[in-house]
Amino acid sequence: MKIAAQDSARSRRARRSETIILFSVANQMFAVAAESVQEIRSTDSLSGAANEIEQPLVAKVRHTLDRAHKLYYIVNGCAHFGLRVSRPTLVLIFRQLRVALLVDKIERMAEISAVYPLPRAFAGEERRWYRGLAYVEDHVIPVVQPTGFLTHDEFRLLDRSPKATPPQPEMEGALPG
Repeated sequence: MKIAAQDSARSRRARRSETIILFSVANQMFAVAAESVQEIRSTDSLSGAANEIEQPLVAKVRHTLDRAHKLYYIVNGCAHFGLRVSRPTLVLIFRQLRVALLVDKIERMAEISAVYPLPRAFAGEERRWYRGLAYVEDHVIPVVQPTGFLTHDEFRLLDRSPKATPPQPEMEGALPG
């Protein structure tokens, strides 16, 4: 009996933990798997690199970013989650996706032992947005699914949108056209 108890204790300890990044949008906390994030940049550092795009059917995307010959669509976290408007200061650039997310701040990184299934109360499109729920220090936090930020149809619409050209610096002494 004692041996079986030791084996089960070992298997519980051997569970694969996951590193997550805790971030906030409009004072609402979310989590994302750290391995799904390629880079975190400040919005200030992207001021010259982001281009404006207009696609009224996908209003949550107003900018694109060209990084390493790959076009990323920047999703506004407030618009996506239906939260009050805030001033995002960071961009999460996702790995293996053409999506980046505007967020207000990074709270910290944490280790979790499990992502729990969504309750049935999550019945709408949020079932696509979230992988599940995590329990971190007495708080239940939704864990986002990076592939849930844009659907295939939204990608198709955005890919067909006229791409904005980067602003050209005016030449000194040039006549306005």
